[in-house]
Amino acid sequence: MLFLLLGLVLSLRTAISQQVDEAVTYMECTDGYEWDHKREHCRDVNECETIPGACKGAMKCFNHYGGYLCLPRSASIVTHNDVPPNNEPGGGDGASPLIASQQLPEGGANSAATACPQGYSPNQEEQCVDLDECQLDTHSCQPSQECVNTQGGYNCECPEGYRLVGTECIDINECRSRYCQHRCVNSPGSFTCQCEPGFTLGGDNRSCVDVDECEMGAPCEQRCFNTYGSFLCRCEQGYELSSDGQTCQDIDECSYSNYLCHYECVNEAGRFSCVCPDGYQLLGTRICQDVNECETGQHQCSDNQLCTNIYGGFRCVPKNQCQEPYVRVSDNRCLCHATTAGCQDKPASIVYRYMSITSDRSVPSDIFQIQATSIYPGAYNTFRIKAGDEQGDFYIRQINNISAMLVLAKQVTGPQDFVLDLEMVTVNPVMSYQSSSVLRLTIYVGPYSF
Repeated sequence: MLFLLLGLVLSLRTAISQQVDEAVTYMECTDGYEWDHKREHCRDVNECETIPGACKGAMKCFNHYGGYLCLPRSASIVTHNDVPPNNEPGGGDGASPLIASQQLPEGGANSAATACPQGYSPNQEEQCVDLDECQLDTHSCQPSQECVNTQGGYNCECPEGYRLVGTECIDINECRSRYCQHRCVNSPGSFTCQCEPGFTLGGDNRSCVDVDECEMGAPCEQRCFNTYGSFLCRCEQGYELSSDGQTCQDIDECSYSNYLCHYECVNEAGRFSCVCPDGYQLLGTRICQDVNECETGQHQCSDNQLCTNIYGGFRCVPKNQCQEPYVRVSDNRCLCHATTAGCQDKPASIVYRYMSITSDRSVPSDIFQIQATSIYPGAYNTFRIKAGDEQGDFYIRQINNISAMLVLAKQVTGPQDFVLDLEMVTVNPVMSYQSSSVLRLTIYVGPYSF
């Protein structure tokens, strides 16, 4: 390259200095030229012939106007076929200028074949054009490489997705760089990103976007909830998810507990309901409440009967239950006067009362209070169960001189009735007076514990 630059400078200086003045008659020429007596002008000296060993080593000598060039032996000189005028240096034999044009020299294609640089060949217009070694298959690229033609030559390159290892192109495993968000699948010269189930590949072909399976028609029978990468099926109240995780089956709430309803639990699709037996009505959604038929007029008692409400129903009792020698003084009170025959050994009065209790009531339990209606100075009262308690289901607890409490001692199960004669004995020692009165209490035990 240094020789080339020096030669170009030399040629420029020589060309400038060799302008011949027609008035000059002396026969002296500048360096690199000699006088031609026949043509009477300066002609170029071919130093490559006159100077033995002008270029050393691997360099080759190329003659040029007013000098010469030492270039590598692989170099070629493209010469111009125009000959300088006689009055210009170089006119005549032996020298030719270096030019950028690829015009072939005189002599045709045979001489151009040796004049075109390596990687070029002459065309029909006798110009040097690039040879496509890749198309002609004259390259030396390995089978794993790609041949890329260049001006005057070619390059052996690795395809995209490969790298050069020695002389071979080896696939690049892009998956090592963790470019994909979920899964990376390497392939020869490339790779693909894949997503886990429940995701889809994003627009950048690497990130994964959650799929809303609920909007895409997830197989949930009732309710669907989208989650990150999946979905969940849920059921409405009263249903539970089946083992397949998709369908819903009814929950039998009644089978879970015996205390959901007062009386009976009825399972329905997605829910349950409580029902009550005859004589009861549903209070709210679960509690059974007794219907007072005597107040609602749902009884069939006659005018001579008294309607008595009991748990789960009613009873019609005669308004007049007085039997001789007793005389009725009100709907529920009978008197036996001491002056009346047969009344001396009987209670002075009998009062009728009616009550109802639930079945299996907890014990002991206070159920009825007895109260004296008349108080006499100096007298004291005692209370007892005179009749009807043969099994000992009840007892009397006296509270004070004028009152006592009937206590349920044992659990009783209905439906059944008890008729108890609760007697109050009054004794007045000052007046040597003793009398008694009876409260005839009818107890109706309902069939249920409510």
